[in-house]
Amino acid sequence: MTANADLDAREPRLEDFANEQAHTDAWQAWDAECEVFEAQKTAGAVTLQDHGCGFYTLLAVTGPLAGTVWWDGRATCDLIIPLSLDHMDSARPVTFSEWLRHNSWNLLPPGWG
Repeated sequence: MTANADLDAREPRLEDFANEQAHTDAWQAWDAECEVFEAQKTAGAVTLQDHGCGFYTLLAVTGPLAGTVWWDGRATCDLIIPLSLDHMDSARPVTFSEWLRHNSWNLLPPGWG
């Protein structure tokens, strides 16, 4: 089971609680855990561009992928994928300087959106 699926499976259900307040308290604690989990997915990255509707272009600034650019598509598919000049072969993430010469939408895999 993936970490996402595990977290989703642990979402408190109203029918598992004696009263609505107990459920609300448990759900709020679970929701806070979800927020931390989602924030960890983009730790070490900054937003380069906000495309609206929950889509972002991210620049990795720390770690082995520092200097590469990524698409945050979690709004619809729960994926963060590399923006790339060649999705058919290596899908190597573009560097910041490569991204500056292209539109983020043009660096997505074929058929995206």
